[in-house]
Amino acid sequence: MIYVKLHNTDNGNMLAMCDSSLIGKVISEGDVEINLKDYSDFYKGQLVSEEGALGLVKREEIMSANIVGKESIAVCLKKGVIERKNVREVGKVPYANAFRIK
Repeated sequence: MIYVKLHNTDNGNMLAMCDSSLIGKVISEGDVEINLKDYSDFYKGQLVSEEGALGLVKREEIMSANIVGKESIAVCLKKGVIERKNVREVGKVPYANAFRIK
């Protein structure tokens, strides 16, 4: 299951997407930390399946994105929100940030 949340900002929609199994965890490796415990509300929107997430994510509506977890990354790759070359890992958990400039 995946949490999907759209944040409306002055610069357009920001997608926050995270595998539900990661919520409540702090993932770190070296100097990089992804805190899904203290910042869980940022990601906790609609809880959906991978198929449900595919229906919700509309690339053309997203100006920036924060994506964490294997399922979430897979959806965003399929929808063209991110490219494989921009996916990183911390503690064996894939994550990506995306920005689109108009």
